[in-house]
Amino acid sequence: MTLFTLLDYAAVLVFAATGALTASRAQLDVVGFVFLGALTGLGGGTVRDLLLDRNPVFWIADPFYLAVASLSALAVFFVAHRLESRLVTLRWLDGAALAVAAAAGSGIAFEAGQPAPVVVVMGMATGCLGGLMRDVVANDVPVVLSQGELYVTCALAGSLATLAAHWLGFGDAIAALACALVTFTLRAGTLARGWSLPTYKSRPPRGK
Repeated sequence: MTLFTLLDYAAVLVFAATGALTASRAQLDVVGFVFLGALTGLGGGTVRDLLLDRNPVFWIADPFYLAVASLSALAVFFVAHRLESRLVTLRWLDGAALAVAAAAGSGIAFEAGQPAPVVVVMGMATGCLGGLMRDVVANDVPVVLSQGELYVTCALAGSLATLAAHWLGFGDAIAALACALVTFTLRAGTLARGWSLPTYKSRPPRGK
């Protein structure tokens, strides 16, 4: 099993748990848990593989990914009620999944010989799109669009760290670790310390 296969499995597992936590907050049935978990866990990687023309898509090549997503969602179905705050748990798990998925996406694109801009976009897509699908289907405000949230920025910085590590001569493992650490550190800063980028504020037009 390759490094990027392991990262994909980890991302699917944790992202599926966030989808299931979202299902618990919406009080869905067990099928809803599995559906939202699988959508979240597999969505970003599916878009990545389609854009990179990886044939077949990773979870079709290895259907065990579906089992991982489903089992993760089912586990949350039975334990979600024990959590003190499902929203807080969801946000921190989502940050961890974002970090792992960005490392997987950017690493897979780099390994495929894609140019730097594509590597960065694939890291962002793999990390962000599953959560975006989850939030849209659950009728929540997508976290990628939430005011004052570092989210896409975290995946962008992590993907750039992948490139930087490779350009410095490090191998796949160090590059993936650098990506995950940068991504998660920035996301944790948002969650724990309120880190954010300046937001647009409208101003009245200037008079002549």
